[in-house]
Amino acid sequence: MRILLVEDDPVLGPDLRTELTKSGYAVDLVDNGVDAEAMGFEDIYDLAVLDLGLPQRPGLEVLRNWRGRKNNIPVLVLTARSAWQERVDGFEAGADDYLGKPFHTEELLVRMTALLRRSHQQVSSQLEVEGLALDEKTQSVVLSAGDEVALTGTEYRLLRYFMHNPGRVLSKLQLVEHLYDDGAENDSNVIEAYIKMLRKKIGKERIQTKRGQGYIFVATVG
Repeated sequence: MRILLVEDDPVLGPDLRTELTKSGYAVDLVDNGVDAEAMGFEDIYDLAVLDLGLPQRPGLEVLRNWRGRKNNIPVLVLTARSAWQERVDGFEAGADDYLGKPFHTEELLVRMTALLRRSHQQVSSQLEVEGLALDEKTQSVVLSAGDEVALTGTEYRLLRYFMHNPGRVLSKLQLVEHLYDDGAENDSNVIEAYIKMLRKKIGKERIQTKRGQGYIFVATVG
């Protein structure tokens, strides 16, 4: 899952990017409102974590402009401001959740997971489909027989994105965009190798190839 992190604090921003990357997210960090607004319109992000106190353009204005142009990306607002009216302003501008500073990274991660779950209309607090359950803490997958299978970091990110988008044709380019940040070295051909390894772990029938189009993750298998 690819995250747009908008935070101008020279210490907090890089620290958050590091922690989110460790948790399996591809993270693009932006430190001002102008660039944040422009990048938010790129159809590659699954969620935005947006600070309100930004240089060049306030975060609240960035959010209003996103929503004004029908950009429905889930947005979690970060702010050091505690006034209740500013929280109300944030929600009225289109925020999906709100987290005040200072905060624990664990709470941010839980809130992000909840937002992603809601955006994909998932009821369960655990990411699961028939016969598969993804353990986000251990970055492993539990099969229907109860066996827990370890995943590499890339396998975990790939499977998580598939499980968030069951039945949808996903091209190699889409997979690359959602798995890697802008600074990562990536090659769409590598996706084939990771899909081959995933199939060995969760079953060939789970990930089907649509020739010339991409791949489909099958939630229900016969």
